[in-house]
Amino acid sequence: ALGEKLAQRPFAPCGNLELTRSGWVSPIGHPFTELVHVTNGYLMICARRQEKVLPAAVINEALEEKVQGIEDQEMRKVGRKERSKLKEELVFTLLPRALARSTLQHAYIDPAAGLLVVNAASAKRAEELLDWLREAVGSLPVIPLRAKGIPLQVMTEALLAGAPPAGFNLGHDCELRDPADEGAVIRCKNQDLTAPEIHSHLKAGMTVTRLALHWHAGIECIVDEQLAVKRLAFDDVIQEQAAQDDATDTATRFDSDFAIMSLELSRFINGLLQAFGGEDLSEVDTAPAAAGGATSEAEQRVELAQ
Repeated sequence: ALGEKLAQRPFAPCGNLELTRSGWVSPIGHPFTELVHVTNGYLMICARRQEKVLPAAVINEALEEKVQGIEDQEMRKVGRKERSKLKEELVFTLLPRALARSTLQHAYIDPAAGLLVVNAASAKRAEELLDWLREAVGSLPVIPLRAKGIPLQVMTEALLAGAPPAGFNLGHDCELRDPADEGAVIRCKNQDLTAPEIHSHLKAGMTVTRLALHWHAGIECIVDEQLAVKRLAFDDVIQEQAAQDDATDTATRFDSDFAIMSLELSRFINGLLQAFGGEDLSEVDTAPAAAGGATSEAEQRVELAQ
């Protein structure tokens, strides 16, 4: 059913006068056409976004030449409103000749856990994919994944105590901020986070806003104050496990990698939530329905792990 919904909004390249266009493609890639790849109950989807590349420097240079020509020929100054109109005309003229650049955005759904996991570099990109998915299926009442513990407080207390959250080991990167002065930031890279100098900054009132953690089962990442997971990487053990698969065709290899990744991430997300006090469901049951109309308890339980 999901595949049929996505098939109504397939990806198509930008037209001559379009700046950007998005649509759904096969998660496995060309030449496969299946828009939903299912493994062990997990559903992988992929959106493709294409945009025309028009460097600002190119537009500005052409605009200055245009403005200079008008001023020289007509002996007058070009005003702001006219300048803005000229810029729009230039973009319109350059669009058909502009190169196109595409990016792929993968996500997978874990129906059993009620999770939608988006591989995105930022919250804005994750929300963009959610908007596309919402347009395709009609309604998507999701909320960010929340823990009972306040991430900033949990991470700060962990470094003060010199002990990582349960189930994790400390990495070697962190970011400290002074709540009284938002401009005061200390970023540590490849450092011993239990060192006296780190402790002294925390005793002085600074808080941890980003912390590198290593999950004992083989995942490294950085967690920020919103519980967003950044720079996630699998250890060699997990990568070697995936490499042991003898599959030679693309689809079978993708299926194997997806099965290993989704299983490990499922365990990791549960471990992360437990380390930060367990999942906070306080707002799930009382949240208003999205996109109009009532939603079932199962729909309200769906969450976003960015």
